[in-house]
Amino acid sequence: MAVNLRPRAKSGAGSRVGRWLLPPRCLFCGDPGAGGLELCAACCRDLPWNAAACARCALPLPQPATACGACLLHPPPFSAALAPLRYATPVDRLLTRFKFHAGLAEGRLLAALLCERIDPAWLHGLDLVLPLPLHPRRLGRRGYNQALELTRPLARVMALPVQPDALCRERDTAPQSELDADARRRNVRGAFAADPMQVRDRACLLVDDVITTGATLREAAATLLAAGAREVRVLAAARVE
Repeated sequence: MAVNLRPRAKSGAGSRVGRWLLPPRCLFCGDPGAGGLELCAACCRDLPWNAAACARCALPLPQPATACGACLLHPPPFSAALAPLRYATPVDRLLTRFKFHAGLAEGRLLAALLCERIDPAWLHGLDLVLPLPLHPRRLGRRGYNQALELTRPLARVMALPVQPDALCRERDTAPQSELDADARRRNVRGAFAADPMQVRDRACLLVDDVITTGATLREAAATLLAAGAREVRVLAAARVE
């Protein structure tokens, strides 16, 4: 499989008409997409699927398990996590374009893959969907929240309400990618605030693009639980090994 993402088509009315008249093209190799996705069948098969993982934190494992060693020692505040893909080539490039380069086509593909790979039984009992929030300053610089872009189509498929203002980011923390695991935990401590009126006694699905160490999602989930949420589950497109 070709691992380089193909160049994005030019924007404008002409490209919109082209997308309407022509079938979608695979974002990886440029071949015709399958099943209405911008992904061909061959590239779909070759994606780094997270087929065996920890049910609690989605860490890739040699075989599925209800909890990995880290979760047995220090269980996260969220009750379950699901990430259908591993953060490996070429998914890492897809996520980078989506997150930092306004790659909304990449976001649509990731959301569609999430929708296809979620077992409806895993969603049972959920009341609402929340995107992991960005601080307003970072949102202003980036122009969009990639977690919210994933959340909207997911919520439509799940028939669950999206409440993006139920959880907010109060501190503009340093980028987690620049920090080690211990510094990541310190960096996000107290970074979030939740609205008890929106989350009390409700089971929340917290959505992000990628789970790295899980420090940010742990802090966000703990904040929701402290505000009265009954349960928090985590869904992400990919998980770092």
